[in-house]
Amino acid sequence: MHTLKRSRLAIFIGLFPALLIYLGIAIVPIGISLYYSLMDWNGIGDMKFAGLDNYARMFQSDTFWLSVKNNIFIMVTGLIGQLPLGLLMALLLNKGLKGSGFFRTVGFMPVVISSVMVSLIWGMIYNTEYGLLNNFLAFVGLESWQQNWLSDPKWSILSISIAYIWQNVGLYMVMFLAALQNIPDEVNEAAELDDATGLKRTWFVTLPMIRATLMVTIVYSISNSFRVFDLIQVLTGGGPAHQTEVMTIHMYSSAFVNLEYGYGSAVSIMILLFSLVVITIANRLGKEKG
Repeated sequence: MHTLKRSRLAIFIGLFPALLIYLGIAIVPIGISLYYSLMDWNGIGDMKFAGLDNYARMFQSDTFWLSVKNNIFIMVTGLIGQLPLGLLMALLLNKGLKGSGFFRTVGFMPVVISSVMVSLIWGMIYNTEYGLLNNFLAFVGLESWQQNWLSDPKWSILSISIAYIWQNVGLYMVMFLAALQNIPDEVNEAAELDDATGLKRTWFVTLPMIRATLMVTIVYSISNSFRVFDLIQVLTGGGPAHQTEVMTIHMYSSAFVNLEYGYGSAVSIMILLFSLVVITIANRLGKEKG
């Protein structure tokens, strides 16, 4: 019993610095944002208690709900684009093909490049006059397919999503590859003896073995989609006409451009709540299927 108490004390002492840092950079700012969200404040003058007025205004704002819709679009396209593509790349690299190390590095490169650099790259690809995409379409005789990719409301959010998928797919590739390499050789050998090959082996053997990693990638992809900011800010700034504005851009514009810190803080609280709700639903669905 004495040894158990000493072990718990040692664990607490070891975790205390990390806990203190987490409280300082995560929990305390959330509390401050919650406090500000109840205030009418421009960031300079005196605060005035506003109660739930900021939340009422937010729920009545068409721009806010458009940002929610765009966030959901980014989340869904991220899930159906990043995870299957990352898994496919990991399955190919796990076969030990020649040059797999090079392709693994190339695939992971967009993750370590700054978001500003990624935005500039895709800005040049989507450029209407000299962009790579429109020039390629002209080269193959598809001039009618050329678009103003970032300024056309019909294509802007989809164009953003493609750049977002490209930026993050390498991370999921590495996560899936690590999980695949941890599958015991005995499992793969047993699958071969049972004539489980190709897609059948992937579906009935590989995916169940990496189910925990799948859940982690789903949760991370969801949370990451609610934090996307710099890619959109550099590419479009939320335009045209708020068509690519997500909740983080809406929060930034409200707080730091319009100097409505109370309203911006209310939006930040809603970002937290939305992400928690969606992540909780994803975890529940994962457990039900388990």
